[in-house]
Amino acid sequence: MNRLNMGRACARAGLSLVAMASLSAWAQSGAERLALAAAAPRLSEVVVTAVRAPQPLTDVLADVTLIDRDQIAQSGAVTIADLLARQPGVELSRSGGPGTATSLFLRGAETRFTAVYIDGVRVDSQSTGGAPWEAIALGQVERIEIVRGPAAAVYGSDAVAGVVQIFTRQGDGPFTPYVGIGAGNRRTGKLEAGFSGKQGALDYSLGLQRDMSRGHDSHPGSNPDRDGYRQTAASGRIGLRLNEAHRVDLTGTYTDMDAQYDGFLPGLDDHGLNRLATLGASWTAQWSPAYSTRLSVSESQQRYEMVPTPPYLSRTRLRNYLLQNQWKEGAHTFTGTLERREDHLVNAPIDQGRHQDGLALGYGYVAGAHTVQLNLRHDRDSEFGGQTTGGVAYGFAFAPGWRATAAAGTAFRVPTLYQRFSEYGQPALLPEKGRNVEIGLHWGQAASRLGVTLYRNRVSNLINFGAPGACLSPFGCFENAGKARLQGLTFMAAHQVAGVNLSASLDLQQPKNLATGTLLARRAQRLLKLAADTRVAQWRLGAEWHLASHRWENAANTSRLGGYGLVNLYASTTVARQWDVLVRVDNVGDRSYQLAQGYPALPRSFFVGLRWTGR
Repeated sequence: MNRLNMGRACARAGLSLVAMASLSAWAQSGAERLALAAAAPRLSEVVVTAVRAPQPLTDVLADVTLIDRDQIAQSGAVTIADLLARQPGVELSRSGGPGTATSLFLRGAETRFTAVYIDGVRVDSQSTGGAPWEAIALGQVERIEIVRGPAAAVYGSDAVAGVVQIFTRQGDGPFTPYVGIGAGNRRTGKLEAGFSGKQGALDYSLGLQRDMSRGHDSHPGSNPDRDGYRQTAASGRIGLRLNEAHRVDLTGTYTDMDAQYDGFLPGLDDHGLNRLATLGASWTAQWSPAYSTRLSVSESQQRYEMVPTPPYLSRTRLRNYLLQNQWKEGAHTFTGTLERREDHLVNAPIDQGRHQDGLALGYGYVAGAHTVQLNLRHDRDSEFGGQTTGGVAYGFAFAPGWRATAAAGTAFRVPTLYQRFSEYGQPALLPEKGRNVEIGLHWGQAASRLGVTLYRNRVSNLINFGAPGACLSPFGCFENAGKARLQGLTFMAAHQVAGVNLSASLDLQQPKNLATGTLLARRAQRLLKLAADTRVAQWRLGAEWHLASHRWENAANTSRLGGYGLVNLYASTTVARQWDVLVRVDNVGDRSYQLAQGYPALPRSFFVGLRWTGR
């Protein structure tokens, strides 16, 4: 699609959505919600991810999506990637069923361009690049925050397209135990149990989960068999308020995923063994009404092994040290952050490490119709030297219910240790760099909302897998051979009609490799997501409709993946005082489609879950 045609398509889509402003998005941008602050008291929620510190949602300028526990429970999603793929600006690619290699494209960007945190602990793979989405368990998640747009001026390397932060459950109120059980087709089963609570100055939570499925044949042309999975996950959190000014927190998560996949040799039962563990400790001090400090130390470890063939083992360890200071004075907020990150990769013959030291400064201003956010950061990498990034955003509420926003920012990601030191690597690779600009217009009144965001992110020094010759492998080498332009238009809208909540988002995007003029692989140019839910007697009923245009499997745009449309249905109710039931059917029409060539996605699936909570 050329630029003129894309503009025409965007204009037609804009007029269409304005005309049907009866549609909504469950997860709205911070700017949209600010416009509704006067009419919706619930908008006093606090967002942590946008500036890496607690911030009222009404003050947020970044394009933010919030997913709460109720939405997670109603989603019936098997994995966190499936849940995120239902949000605006997010697209999923997976080579098989749950547990197999998974990529999430935020605004059309590579999965490695999204920084991911679990309870403030950075998660990344120095082998594949990006978070191991297939190894992140969904069962113990309480809340998810998605920030679209570059955030390197706050977080340092990797946040070229945005940030996703996952929060596990935090204890509150009296001791509350829970037990859940679920079953579905293809011998799918789920068991979960845990408890949470708060007693005096101590709050606590602990959760355990076990998921399993016989699966489906994820690659019929390679190895006709069923490819199932087994996952065990646990999470825990302890918080202690020492006094009115000081608090300490300790968090930890663990996931062990064993997923079958189709390898290259028929008859072999290939498995991908993926383990992910996080541990974090933090101390927060409120020295005065204006001045606060946060100190945290954290570590994540990811281990991936393929068995029985070909033999492969990769281990990534990431340690992080953070000292953040915040000063609030009237309409002004100042932040200063010192951070150190240490990466280490063991992937034979690689046994390498590196570190980055960063200094970040931030300034926020909120008064009347004006909101300003400025950020500046300098990172010193042990291998690549100094990297400076910045971000500026402005919001203007020019009329009741209306707000315009504009933002610009720069970002970078240093090459992974595998991209530099494996047989496919080149030590001389340069960091990938991004430059993003975006504008938005948002309107809200009572239960109705409408938002439009136009963005363009240019990425230089893009690392691709190219021709052999510059590395040891005869099959190909990593190289800085590309430039990408990630541009698009996102519409989101909301309305309630006769007790029915309607929602919609439309993404029109053009993630293009400027060096070749082709579209980036496995990314659709058009994504439409519609949803509706209502209450009938004691039941909550909902439906979702997802449509995606065709994509290209390869960088040369010669192998086409067809578009698809999916319908999902769900129903939930409280069958007794402490018992809840959820029934969900995904891909109701049993549509055959592929997210990666040769790997059929899940056919029609149904699931029934029963949960007891000792309220």
